Amino acid sequence: MISKRTIWGVVGGLLAGALAGGCAGIRADDYLAASLTTRAAVVAEAARVVRVIDADTYILLLGLSTFRLRLLGVDTPEHDQAFGPQATDSVTRMLTPGRVVLVAKSGLDLYGRTLGAVLLPTATVAAAGQPVPLDSLLVVRGWAWAYDPNRTVADWAPQQAGGGLWKCGAAEAVLPKFWRSFTAQNKRRYQGTCSW
Repeated sequence: MISKRTIWGVVGGLLAGALAGGCAGIRADDYLAASLTTRAAVVAEAARVVRVIDADTYILLLGLSTFRLRLLGVDTPEHDQAFGPQATDSVTRMLTPGRVVLVAKSGLDLYGRTLGAVLLPTATVAAAGQPVPLDSLLVVRGWAWAYDPNRTVADWAPQQAGGGLWKCGAAEAVLPKFWRSFTAQNKRRYQGTCSW
């Protein structure tokens, strides 16, 4: 379980870094490094990937039982939303069935899914052999929005580079919390005209 103290420690560390370095000076690499160092104390268990449901929800095997995990701290496009299939495909390439990942659980959501963090044991960036948090990779690569306003600094790099969700400009990217409340007519309107 991730304690509230640990979560606020992560938030405080990122906020302190943003204030000390100036928001414009924070790079994606700095964000990943801050994530890695502040999460070092989190207890994680090894689990196997069974299936990726969408970019922020997975079925994992821990011991002899499977559970559905909702990635904590980020939100990704829905299946029927613009860039939803691309975001899911990006995660599916990282979380292949049978891959061993580290999971730090943090309670349940309203739908009975386990909330938590997924750490990738084999670093895809220069992280000195430390596991890389999947939520950080999704934000830095432009496939997720960070919930925490102090972490959204990392959203800026993909937006400026036109990566992931921002390939066609900010107007095409609609937060999933708004998308879920749209009527069918509004969803058709915001489906996106950008070709991938």
